[in-house]
Amino acid sequence: MAHTGPTIELPDLTGRRAVVTGATDGIGLIIARHLAGAGAEVLLPARNAAKGAAAIATIREHHPEARLALHELDLSSLDSVEAFAATLEAEAAPIHLLINNAGVMTPPDRRTTADGFELQFGTNHLGHVALTARLLPLLREGRARVTSQTSVAARRGEIAWNDPNSERDYDGMSAYSQSKIAFGLFALELDRRSRAAGWGITSTLSHPGVAPTSLLASRPEMGRTSDTVGVRVIRVLSRLGVLAGTAESAALPALLAATIPNPPTSPPVLFGPRGIGHTAGGPGTHRLWSPLTDAEDAERVWALATELTGVAWPD
Repeated sequence: MAHTGPTIELPDLTGRRAVVTGATDGIGLIIARHLAGAGAEVLLPARNAAKGAAAIATIREHHPEARLALHELDLSSLDSVEAFAATLEAEAAPIHLLINNAGVMTPPDRRTTADGFELQFGTNHLGHVALTARLLPLLREGRARVTSQTSVAARRGEIAWNDPNSERDYDGMSAYSQSKIAFGLFALELDRRSRAAGWGITSTLSHPGVAPTSLLASRPEMGRTSDTVGVRVIRVLSRLGVLAGTAESAALPALLAATIPNPPTSPPVLFGPRGIGHTAGGPGTHRLWSPLTDAEDAERVWALATELTGVAWPD
């Protein structure tokens, strides 16, 4: 029998509008399903319309009256991010929850986004930075909670400041780790700047631990024609309930980070599984990993991402 793991109870989210990236499968789909079940209107940005429609059908199997909307978004294209944000701006509805969850992981060969960035750095980090900046007026209007997903890969590693796009030296896991460290630092700096400038939003940081999702599975579009050894091992551990959770349990830290009243921010924390090594178990908080603790690095990440994406932030 599969290990099912813990659950949490969400507050009533009726009247709230939520945007969840990566909501068409895996952890993101589960996050979107739970938010919809709690009464939120959930927007599912998707690169693939058919996959998005299937995700909506899946959510409605659980919650027939769910308020859902599908929108086109490709986080690996800054033009697509801008177009998506413009669509929501035209709708003029405040956003109360933004969960920056989507990601890609370890293509075997270096690949680039539409804008020429290394695919993981450009999608996991820069695409979400641009999205958050473009949506900031609506987020401020909704006094939103912005929850961003980092990864256990951010426990170690560093940012290659002289080669952030891995142009001189590409290693898939190092590039993935870098993207998640950078994005984690950005999320922490977002909260600091919001508090300092009175933007009215709260930024929290979560990670799913380890769970069997599509990140390490066969992805022909990224040059990976078969499942990795890693995902095969994770599936076995998940079934046994040892050092790996399920997609269901892995969704809980982000849900907790997005909905808990008055999340701790001083000092900042990570929302993640509470088990050994924070790879599985019920959701809770724990201290930041070392690569996420340098305030100067956070400011440097902010400046670099702002320069590369061309977005503007309020004074």
